[in-house]
Amino acid sequence: MSKTSPAGTDLLALDRQVCYALAVASRNVIALYRPLLEPMGLTHPQYLVMLALWEETPLTVGELGRRVSLEPGTLSPLLKRLETNGYITRGRDPRDERALAVSLTAVGAKLRSRAEKVPPAIIDRLGMELSELEDLRDGLTRLIAAARSPQ
Repeated sequence: MSKTSPAGTDLLALDRQVCYALAVASRNVIALYRPLLEPMGLTHPQYLVMLALWEETPLTVGELGRRVSLEPGTLSPLLKRLETNGYITRGRDPRDERALAVSLTAVGAKLRSRAEKVPPAIIDRLGMELSELEDLRDGLTRLIAAARSPQ
C-alpha cells in the first residue's frame, strides 16, 4: 500500500480511518466474548490475564502487565478481583523478593478446560475461516509493533 493517496481522496472520511475500524471492530468482537465469559465470572481483560497465566505461572506483575499490555493501575484492581474469585494468588516472587508474583490456584487452573470452548465459539459466531482470522491477527500484530516503534 502506498504511503500517499490518490488525488481527490478525502483523507478525513470516517470510513477511511484505521482508528475508526479498529475501535468498532474491538467493541463488537469483545461484545461477542461477554456471554461466553460471564458464566466463568470473567471480564474480557481478566480473560486475557488468565490466558497469560495458563501459558506460564507464576508471572511477576510486571511481566504479566507487559504480556497483556495493561498498565499497573489497571492491572492491580483486576488481579484483586481474580484473587477474590479464587482464581489466582499473589505473593512475593521466590526468585526476587522485591517482585510480586501471580500464580494460578487449582480453581483457576481448572477453569482452563471451560475456557477452551471460547475460541471455537467465537470463530463459529464470526463465520470466518481460521486462516482468515490468523491473517488478521498477524496484520494487527504488525500494526501494533509499528504503532509502538519510536519514530
